[in-house]
Amino acid sequence: LRMKRRLLLVSNSTLHGGGYLDHCQQQIKDFFGKQVTRILFIPYALHDRDAYTRMARDKLKTLGYEVDSVHEAADPVEAVRKAEGIFIGGGNTFRLLKNLYDNNLVTEIRTRVLQDGVPYMGSSAGSNVATVSINTTNDMPIVCPPTFSAIGLVPFNINPHYLDPDPHSRHMGETREQRIMQYHEEPETPCVLGLREGSMLLVEGHKATLLGSTQARLFQRGKTTTEYAPGSDLSFLLTDAH
Repeated sequence: LRMKRRLLLVSNSTLHGGGYLDHCQQQIKDFFGKQVTRILFIPYALHDRDAYTRMARDKLKTLGYEVDSVHEAADPVEAVRKAEGIFIGGGNTFRLLKNLYDNNLVTEIRTRVLQDGVPYMGSSAGSNVATVSINTTNDMPIVCPPTFSAIGLVPFNINPHYLDPDPHSRHMGETREQRIMQYHEEPETPCVLGLREGSMLLVEGHKATLLGSTQARLFQRGKTTTEYAPGSDLSFLLTDAH
C-alpha cells in the first residue's frame, strides 16, 4: 500500500531574503510535474484563509498550477477525494490539526496519499501533520485538537525550522535540542528529523532524500544525534522499526 506515497516535506515556506516558496519552487515543479494541473490547498493553519489562499494561488500559478482551496469547497471530504495533489501550508500546527479532524480529513488524506498515490506537499505545520504526531512542533497550543496523533504518512516526527543553539545568546531557556531530548525521555517516541530553514525531505515510496540548501539533524531516542547533508539518503527512516 505504501509504495505509492509521494511527499515533499518542507521546513519553511519563506527563506530569508526571498519570497513565498521561492527557495523550493524548482523542487515543487519537479515534485508535482506535468501530470498534476490543479492542487488542493489546505489553509487551516492560519486564521485568514482567504488571504492565505490568495498568496498560495498567486505563487503556484507562476509555476503552472491552478489552486483550489478546501475552505472554499462545499464538501471538504469530497474535495480531498477529487484532488490531484494536496498542499498543506504552515501556520499554527494545533489549529491545523484540529481543523483537519473537525472536517474529517485526517483518514481521507491518509488514504488518498498512501493508497491512491496523490502527491502531498507540506510546509512547516503542513510537514508536522504528515508525521506520527505534532508533539515536536514549535507552536503554542492555542486550540486543542482531539489528539496529537497526526496523518501518519511517515513513521517518524519532524521539527521544522530547527535552530542550533546560539553560543552568544544570553537566553537561558531550553534550546531546541533540549526540548527534543525531553520528548525522547518519554517511552516509545519515534525519531525526530530536525529540518533547518531551507531544507526539505522528498519521500517516494520507500525512498527518502534530503533536499535543499542546509543540513538536517536526526534525533533518535537513546542515541547520539547525527547530521545529514543535502542529497543524503534517509530511506532508513521509513522502516517502521524507527
